[in-house]
Amino acid sequence: MSIFFMKKGMYVLILSIFISLVTGCANSVSKEETIAIKAKKKEGWKLTFSDNFEGEKLDPKKWAHAPEWTRHSGQWSDQEAFLDGNGHLIIQVSEKDGKYYSGAIRTKDIFEQAYGYYEIHAKLPKEEGFWTAFWLMSNSVHTVGNDGKDGTEIDIFETPFAKKGDYIQHALHWDGYEQNHKSAGEVAHIPGIYEGYHTFALEWNKDEYIFYIDDQETWRTSAGGVSQSPSYLKITAEVGDWAGNIKNANLPAQLEVDYVRVYERKKD
Repeated sequence: MSIFFMKKGMYVLILSIFISLVTGCANSVSKEETIAIKAKKKEGWKLTFSDNFEGEKLDPKKWAHAPEWTRHSGQWSDQEAFLDGNGHLIIQVSEKDGKYYSGAIRTKDIFEQAYGYYEIHAKLPKEEGFWTAFWLMSNSVHTVGNDGKDGTEIDIFETPFAKKGDYIQHALHWDGYEQNHKSAGEVAHIPGIYEGYHTFALEWNKDEYIFYIDDQETWRTSAGGVSQSPSYLKITAEVGDWAGNIKNANLPAQLEVDYVRVYERKKD
């Protein structure tokens, strides 16, 4: 072997060791440290709500299961929303005796806020027949007469197009859900969005809504007039034809949530 190749081999070996050490250090960083690093990017913001989903059970001071209502072609079930014991919230969709069940949690009557920055870090399921979502709901969303200013459903992300490609939907709904219902939406194409974890966020201020995926702006709008009503958080999965045929899904399927954070602007 020539000296060149020996030196080259030594270089590769040293480089490999260095990469291994760096990777090892990165892998040794705890989840809390990783989240703290992300939080430092929010200069000018004050943290008002957070959950890293540590432990074995949902924190009742932060979340409650949504009522076990029939939703579209399925039913919300407390059994389908749980912590995996490894720092993740699991929102699951499953089939039992020909019926479909999905998880749903919310902060209604626990935490509500108007305006701010809302962020979730999650790994999305890629199955058809259901969609997952992180959204905000106001108690006054059914009020009609002042457009969306008196309450708007704000869908930070929805996943009805998982089998159609790398698409995510943002949406707004106001003036109730009957004859006066109005809505606006945006579909974003994000290559690789159904692979690994991604961050979905909303900046809601008095003038507009600004949506982000992985810190990149994907939609900016003031459609309907910006809501002025405090809203609570919801993380859900729902079964329905909008997302395709649930019989083609490989179940159970899961939305994995790493963390949720909410901020408000710091006052000067």
